[in-house]
Amino acid sequence: MQIMETNLTVPIAAENFEQAALQITTAADSGAEMLELRVDYLQDLSVGLVKKLVAEAKSNTSPQLPIIVTCRDKQQGGAGSYPEQLRIGVLVGAVESGAEFIDLEYENYLSAQNRERIDSALSKTSKTRLILSAHNFETKFADIDKLHTEILENCPEAIAKLVYTANNINDCFDGFDLLHKTSGECIVFCMGEAGLISRIIARKLGCFVTFASIDDKSVTAPGQLTIGELKNLYRYDSINSDTELFGVIASPVAHSLSPAVHNTCFQDIRANMLYLPLLVQGGKKGFDEFMHNVLDRKWLGFRGFSVTIPHKAHALDYVSGAGEFLESLAADIGAVNTLKIGLNGRVSGYNTDYAGAMNALVSAIGIKKRDLHNVDVAVIGAGGVGRAVVAGLTDVGAKITIYNRTVTKAQALAEEFKCKYAGLDTLSQIDAKIVINCTSIGMYPNVEATPLPQDYLKKEMVVFDTVYNPAETLLIRQAKQVGAKTVDGISMFVNQALAQFKIFTGRNGNAEIMNKIVFQAVHNK
Repeated sequence: MQIMETNLTVPIAAENFEQAALQITTAADSGAEMLELRVDYLQDLSVGLVKKLVAEAKSNTSPQLPIIVTCRDKQQGGAGSYPEQLRIGVLVGAVESGAEFIDLEYENYLSAQNRERIDSALSKTSKTRLILSAHNFETKFADIDKLHTEILENCPEAIAKLVYTANNINDCFDGFDLLHKTSGECIVFCMGEAGLISRIIARKLGCFVTFASIDDKSVTAPGQLTIGELKNLYRYDSINSDTELFGVIASPVAHSLSPAVHNTCFQDIRANMLYLPLLVQGGKKGFDEFMHNVLDRKWLGFRGFSVTIPHKAHALDYVSGAGEFLESLAADIGAVNTLKIGLNGRVSGYNTDYAGAMNALVSAIGIKKRDLHNVDVAVIGAGGVGRAVVAGLTDVGAKITIYNRTVTKAQALAEEFKCKYAGLDTLSQIDAKIVINCTSIGMYPNVEATPLPQDYLKKEMVVFDTVYNPAETLLIRQAKQVGAKTVDGISMFVNQALAQFKIFTGRNGNAEIMNKIVFQAVHNK
């Protein structure tokens, strides 16, 4: 099955001709392969103004870029409340001006009067094609295949464009299936954060276009990336039908630096691999559904995942329940943060947090692991990272007390590893040599939060915050203020990411590159 080339299209959404002309130049210079003139954003819209704008786009792009002219109905996401007859007139004018494509709502095309005007204009030229679009801003289409078939039955020459909101990442798979079946002149993608990946892998699946804005201020739909993000962070130009997919499974996921780290390192070894942010919601049920969706579609090419909050236990349960390979260390810890999909869809589970945390701690304070024997350590948090840290400290014989908001969870973990536990309300009595925060408290964007008030910190302590974004959390900053020795989360993050990279690729990652990417990212917030 031949996969069609995807056109990276930049919407031009300006209020007047001068702004539009500037955006056209910027889009072309940024690497746009096609322009969409969103003329519904224009003030004082007229057929003459649109013809002038088409002429500007054709004369001032080199090589000349194909043009879509869209005058979106307000009911389907349009910016202006222009009357229908003007909107149809504008599209007819765009055809007369030689625009390669016009985009009309399928619902409005069904009007006999509109259809007659559009078909008549198109019949007079072979230069322009019709895109018939349908949008659902609330949820996925009830039957996307049926809608696609209906559009083409009404106008076989049209390119069907079906855009819907993904309330959950699992909503995306209907769209992926349609693209896989059509592999040609079809436009399908999902709006919203959960649908972000549909815009990135559009090129892999042969979607006719994918859209990216010039900058954050000119976004025309929820979840739209900038052309810089798509080309630089997600290596758009190197994506093809054979690209292998990886990603971080998390909720939330927008803050994750893993895509930047892994994609840069994939580029470093020239691997045809792409790493995605995967917003997987809905607890264990949502996680299991996502994994089933991925494994049922081998043609998607997913090969592995990083797993973080709140899915590390779900990943462990999934691998255990599926009868797949589970690393003994991950089983002992009770959490999986790395999944690898091998031959025949075989899923393997690992934990790289253990080594990442222990190596970060001992290297930062200049000791050997054995030097932690009988040292009093307070571990705040009983989640996936907490489990890995407690397991590592137990192995070297540290004296551990686990503090957690839900005391029963701390108790269960303490009983498993034969250590002490307490609630967060007892932190005022803390008397540990080493304090390790294993919660997400203080993580970007909630940077003014801390798991441990400054009054409880002492000069004699070593304070380790596993949160890496920001690099200097409020906990770390306040610990420095009292003179305590500190360990930030960047080294832990990089250590565990290097281990994941080796599992994903079979090759060593570049620690220098990873450190540089994380450092730059967290200091540019």
